[in-house]
Amino acid sequence: MAMESPMIQAEMVEATEFPELSMRHNVSGVPQTTINDGKAHVVGAVPEQNLLAEIQRLVAK
Repeated sequence: MAMESPMIQAEMVEATEFPELSMRHNVSGVPQTTINDGKAHVVGAVPEQNLLAEIQRLVAK
């Protein structure tokens, strides 16, 4: 998504190498997608449609 839209930023971090960052974002599984600095999380490799649904749910609030 970040490659398609300049409004989306993506970063990949190795959770075991950055334990403080992992604790701050409550990483409970890998991969984990953190949306809007922790306002929502998607844990595991999920279909794109599931990720989009979580983003839409967060935006609709």
